[in-house]
Amino acid sequence: MRVLFLSFFIVIADQVTKLLVKGFSIPFLHLNFEGMHYGHSIDIIGTILKITYVENPGMAFGIEVGSSKIFLSLFSLFASIAILVYIYKVRKQNMVFRIALALIFAGAVGNLIDRTFYGVFYGYAPIFFGKVVDFIHVNAFGFTLFGRTYSSFPIFNLADSSVTIGVIVLIFFNYIYNKKNKEDSEPDVDDFAPSVESGSPNDNNNDEIQSVVSQTIDNKIVSNNSQTTSVKDDKDNYRKETDD
Repeated sequence: MRVLFLSFFIVIADQVTKLLVKGFSIPFLHLNFEGMHYGHSIDIIGTILKITYVENPGMAFGIEVGSSKIFLSLFSLFASIAILVYIYKVRKQNMVFRIALALIFAGAVGNLIDRTFYGVFYGYAPIFFGKVVDFIHVNAFGFTLFGRTYSSFPIFNLADSSVTIGVIVLIFFNYIYNKKNKEDSEPDVDDFAPSVESGSPNDNNNDEIQSVVSQTIDNKIVSNNSQTTSVKDDKDNYRKETDD
């Protein structure tokens, strides 16, 4: 569960940056921060990377969901709870896998806070009907996504980035994990090849058979030689007795 510390720091960073962009006021603490005007941009790296303050009532990267705002907020709530429970269940599994889940969980919670409480906090909507604050603006070539054409990449926030990175890590982890399991399940041809150094069981059996055969032949030769010598001695003795 240590990966939840990563989720905690990402959620804090996400909320702090959103409050700095949108501004906030806490009267009883005498805190008042003006923030940026809606639609205002600050160049960071030329016109390629900018901070542009916008809000969206839909999903990540400004994707709209029509009139299903309450459904989206409740779905985000239950999805966050489900991810948290799953992180607990896999707490002893691979660290990379758990980090990916922690990134997705942090992003989901970060945007859930906007949808759930920002409408109440800033006084423009009831609970679960708040808008998500986006501010990271990357200019890119025009493209079409989900039937909508963008002249630049959709403006997003740290929570969106956390979810995206988490999903990418999860996909790569799943690919590498499945590839490794496939390689481990395939038999190695070398396991079935006879070993030159130690010799296979068949080689050992052949050596034993050859040794027994050689020993038998040697014993037979010795026995024949003994018999030949015995016969020769008998003939010599017979001749000697005859001569006498």
